[in-house]
Amino acid sequence: MKYVDEYRDAKAAEHFRKAIHRITTKPWTLMEVCGGQTHAIVKFGIDELLPNRVELVHGPGCPVCVTPLELIDKAITIASKPNVIFCSFGDMLRVPGSERDLLLVKANGGDVRIVYSPLDAVKVAQENPDKEVIFFAVGFETTAPANAMAVHQAMLLGVSNFSILVSHVLVPPAIEAVMSSPQCRVQGFLAAGHVCTVMGYTEYFPIAEKYKVPIVVTGFEPLDILQGIYMCVKQLEEGRHEVENQYARSVRKDGNRPAQQLIGEVFRVVPRKWRGVGEIPQSGLGLSDEYQSYDAELRFEVADYTAEESTECISGLVLQGIKKPNECPAFGSRCTPEHPLGATMVSNEGACAAYYRYRRHLAKSNAA
Repeated sequence: MKYVDEYRDAKAAEHFRKAIHRITTKPWTLMEVCGGQTHAIVKFGIDELLPNRVELVHGPGCPVCVTPLELIDKAITIASKPNVIFCSFGDMLRVPGSERDLLLVKANGGDVRIVYSPLDAVKVAQENPDKEVIFFAVGFETTAPANAMAVHQAMLLGVSNFSILVSHVLVPPAIEAVMSSPQCRVQGFLAAGHVCTVMGYTEYFPIAEKYKVPIVVTGFEPLDILQGIYMCVKQLEEGRHEVENQYARSVRKDGNRPAQQLIGEVFRVVPRKWRGVGEIPQSGLGLSDEYQSYDAELRFEVADYTAEESTECISGLVLQGIKKPNECPAFGSRCTPEHPLGATMVSNEGACAAYYRYRRHLAKSNAA
């Protein structure tokens, strides 16, 4: 963003703060879906500007956090094999598997590389024809076009030693899963703006109507979030449940059609297990039949792996907006970024990591 200061202006923030206080007459619970929004809220103290009646809870919009434990174990197994180059974004290397993480595989001699684009991994495969090169394709709809393009390019170029380990998840089914839970207390959503930049927001119309909840597509800067909260609370106070777009400078109603077409060609919708949450029907992406030969799970025969999650980690409850990170007995003591129990303490979008970085003092009161 070129003029970021405009979206962090204190006077404008005060204007929205007063407006939210002025219209709020009832208690409301809103969920920000995206972990990037969570970090902005905690970093800038946005939740502390709100009336006591407005509570923000954190959602499942951190793709690293919801990558299931067995998929991390699959990645570790593949990365540990000889003649393999395992490529990933950096935030996946510290995510704990059942016994270790990818960083330990690298420390023990595995060829684990951090890349900044899945197309970089295709280039690595071209430069190393005698090695198998795997890219860890993690993310929501936001990263799906780039990962789809990498597979598409590999096929066009005839790069047969490249494959991807897919852990793509979809936001709308996750919102439905949150609303379907008997423990749900969410009354409105701040939807992830970057996802809607790709997919648009027409998918949210039936959800808003079915569950009678307002959904506001929201950006990631402080003023974006404050305006999104204002729009959501205003709907609730007026008894409306509509889909609105706060992030109009980036999001169009129909999204990015060419990106959607590429996703539809390379991927297909599949059931997906979410770490700490469980399996959500039709909530993920897997490779389509045409591109099955690029599926690392099939190539390395690890599709049937299972794993049991830590019973001490409450990340699933955090991701569903039921608990806050500082409510975990292990927060800041037995669970830290250096020794995490779960992915929410590791990821740059994890709620626990946000609380540890900006509100670590809450661990003391929790311990008391």
